[in-house]
Amino acid sequence: MRHKKVGAVMTTDVVRAEHATPFKEVARLLAAHRISGLPVVDEDDKVIGVLSETDLMMHQATIPDPYEPKHRAMLADWTPGAKRRTAKGRAQTAGELMTRPPVAVHADDTIVQAARTMVRRHVERLPVLDEEDRLVGIVTRRDLLQVFLRPDQEIRTEVIEEVLVRALWLAPRSVEVSVAEGVVTLTGHMERKSETEIAVAMARRIDGVVDVVGKLTFRMDDADLRAEELVRAAPHGVADDWLRRR
Repeated sequence: MRHKKVGAVMTTDVVRAEHATPFKEVARLLAAHRISGLPVVDEDDKVIGVLSETDLMMHQATIPDPYEPKHRAMLADWTPGAKRRTAKGRAQTAGELMTRPPVAVHADDTIVQAARTMVRRHVERLPVLDEEDRLVGIVTRRDLLQVFLRPDQEIRTEVIEEVLVRALWLAPRSVEVSVAEGVVTLTGHMERKSETEIAVAMARRIDGVVDVVGKLTFRMDDADLRAEELVRAAPHGVADDWLRRR
């Protein structure tokens, strides 16, 4: 299946800072462009870090309050996290303020890969790199959500062509496919139980699909077949790899 690439949804006009960009200029860039973060690049346009409003707020939060009673140094003050916060509190440039190493994706990565990276690393935006690891764009959570704006008819066509015809070698009308608000419903009768599982699993992986409702019946329950028999009995096509991984 052809998953949409990050390069198709990224923003190419990227607001960026350099290592020596002053703190106040970083704040001005964020405010002027109404963004909450930006990448920091070197002279070769390679991303060396990222910074966000949180980093700027951390700088403000670590400034001592002259009216606050002094406290004795605690063990927690010497942890790596506390040391980083202290360093950011003294930062005067983007390079001193940024978080590194940066979390980034490549333009040829799929939207699914980018979304997983965002969730796993708890970030809201990702610098996008080319094959030489140079900055070519930036992608946000909002950009990735565009995939769910795909028309239902477009999703239905891909389910028929990619799942039924190309993967399972079935006639286009052998299974009824309907799509409403991104929810795919598969209705019909198939030869084997494994085919119904493949159809539902592969349809769920199509860009823009919110969920899949499987209303598929089958003639033969092949769940107990030995793995080699299952592969030999399966239709030869894209579904073969899926079967071997079961």
